Amino acid sequence: MAATGPGAEAAAGPASGLLSTLPGHYYTDPALFAREQERIFEAGWFCAVRSADLARPGAFRTVSVGRESVLVTRNRSGDVRAFLNVCRHRGARLCTAETGEVRRSLQCPYHAWTYDLDGRLVAAPNMADMADVRREDRGLIGVHVREWLGYVWVCLAPEPPSFEATVQEAVTRRLGDAAAVERYGAADLALGRRISYDVAANWKLVIENFMECYHCGTIHPELTDVLPEFADGYAAQYYVGHGAEFGAEVAGFTVDGGAGFDRLDGVTEGQDRRYYAITVPPQVFLNLVPDHVIVHRMFPLAPDRTLIECDWLYRPEVVEAGADLSRSVELFDRVNRQDFDACERCQPAMSSRAYRDGGVLVPVEHHIAEFHSWVAGMLGDSAAQPD
Repeated sequence: MAATGPGAEAAAGPASGLLSTLPGHYYTDPALFAREQERIFEAGWFCAVRSADLARPGAFRTVSVGRESVLVTRNRSGDVRAFLNVCRHRGARLCTAETGEVRRSLQCPYHAWTYDLDGRLVAAPNMADMADVRREDRGLIGVHVREWLGYVWVCLAPEPPSFEATVQEAVTRRLGDAAAVERYGAADLALGRRISYDVAANWKLVIENFMECYHCGTIHPELTDVLPEFADGYAAQYYVGHGAEFGAEVAGFTVDGGAGFDRLDGVTEGQDRRYYAITVPPQVFLNLVPDHVIVHRMFPLAPDRTLIECDWLYRPEVVEAGADLSRSVELFDRVNRQDFDACERCQPAMSSRAYRDGGVLVPVEHHIAEFHSWVAGMLGDSAAQPD
């Protein structure tokens, strides 16, 4: 992805004038959504599972990636593996549960074809009578995997794009420093809370909402109390390397502005008392604050439906001690619900004749035009590039 893709925020002041958005059918058309599934979600790196959710060999999770169900597990050596969740015999769904654990193998519930945790076919009823079956040719179809920031990322493309030049570069462009995100030690943090949101809105509406703060003064009173500069409508993502500063009387990133927990070990003085928001296309939001990290993973399921799984991550000792996380979690849970309600209010209008040609971006939203250009470019729709 080029440096001008989503996440490449303005380095200077805001632009002037209005820019066009994508047309309304980009948020409603099933055929266009199918192209997005193929050319965006199935073609690039997709953040699928938190690594710690696969605590032991044989633990698995199934996730929707584009039009595919993907099975992510650990083999006997503890290495992450991912496969299309399809038995090679007659195409039955291999694992129907969202989460689970097996001892040594994955067995199809239809005809008992059995695969080891590296995806190799190891057994099937009457296999001795099937001389022409080469086990090595009938294993599960694997997909590419990477682990970063404590999450498993998968890619369904035969030749995946560079992880460094797409996923990691998006974070570096936003923060202006490749090492900045590593200082939060996300891979070593523990899951304090996970909340899933089933949002009746197109995935792009959710991303656009997350990228701008023009709405913050209207619908996020708790957030603007903690981050007063957001009341002026300028999102932290508008500026490379900028983190919104806590208010003078604010002690921590909590719903009442009270103290949170001790600062994460690697966080620098320059990162203290600041909030950083990062969009990692196509479906991850990172929120970095001094004492915890919030990770959103989006799973687009239909043109008007997006499942979002949000994790709050803290020091292991904080979680193990049973510390009260409620004031910390409640702040962004409220922000999420306020945001998703706004997205659901927009979705019905996407099919209105009033929005046939789209809407406009005001100057403090101009960076969203880069996201629109990226989407149109991924789909090969040069005519839909915003003005």
